[in-house]
Amino acid sequence: MSAHDQLLVIIDPVARRSDGESVRIAKDVLSAGAETKICLPDDPEEFARALARRGSRRPVVLGDDRALLRTVTLLHRERAAGGGALSLVPIGAPDRVATARALGVPPGTVAASRAVLDGAVRRLDLLVDDSDGVVLDHLDVPAARALAAAPATVWDTCRSLVRTLVRPAPTALADRAHRLRVEADGVLLADLDTPVEGLTARALAGVLSVTLVPAGAPPVHTTARTLTVAGPDFRYRADTTVSGPVRRRTWTVRAGAWGLTVPREDSGVRGLSGGPGREPQDMP
Repeated sequence: MSAHDQLLVIIDPVARRSDGESVRIAKDVLSAGAETKICLPDDPEEFARALARRGSRRPVVLGDDRALLRTVTLLHRERAAGGGALSLVPIGAPDRVATARALGVPPGTVAASRAVLDGAVRRLDLLVDDSDGVVLDHLDVPAARALAAAPATVWDTCRSLVRTLVRPAPTALADRAHRLRVEADGVLLADLDTPVEGLTARALAGVLSVTLVPAGAPPVHTTARTLTVAGPDFRYRADTTVSGPVRRRTWTVRAGAWGLTVPREDSGVRGLSGGPGREPQDMP
């Protein structure tokens, strides 16, 4: 980190309420290593205003995966995500910071704070949809509305159980399937007459790795740069956030669209898709 580096430390209100001690430790470590300006927004609107007024300061977010996703979304909509580095000190229960860990941010408060000060910038891919929403790590289109708000592990378990049933009841199968039209780079993978149990996508080296699970059939795997899903009202999960219902959505992968600070020594940190990420770059 440059000796003249200045940090804008934005403390998510959920982090302040849930773990004030970790917030205090992170503030102490960051303030001891750099010139910091501390912001304590009380709601998403104040959070957005603080980020927009950062000037030349490097933004550092203290919060969970939702705070990280909110920040990248705001930077993307400013068209500023690719212009600098974002840092995160993850604060929250393990399941609420899983995306940050998958992207290479250390789980411990002190280790993550030191990575902010001494780490390197890793360029990561981004999924951008046609409503200007973003996906950092993974996209899921759950089949049943009742499962749309459930954790991804719950959905995976339910899907596996459905596939292993010897003679699934037609009504049970219908409850777990959507009628969706799915296209990858314009190539039709499923149409409305083919029930779909699930659909997942992640960015991998500048392309989308797509897995489609037709009801009662083997999964279909493909890669593409754009993915379009259409059909009766459906919900989808972008990282930890459930969105919808919508009738059509298109996602496009943008390679190396944003930068995240990770430990300099971690050359094997996972990228956006769970595979090797881009090489870290020195921070300006």
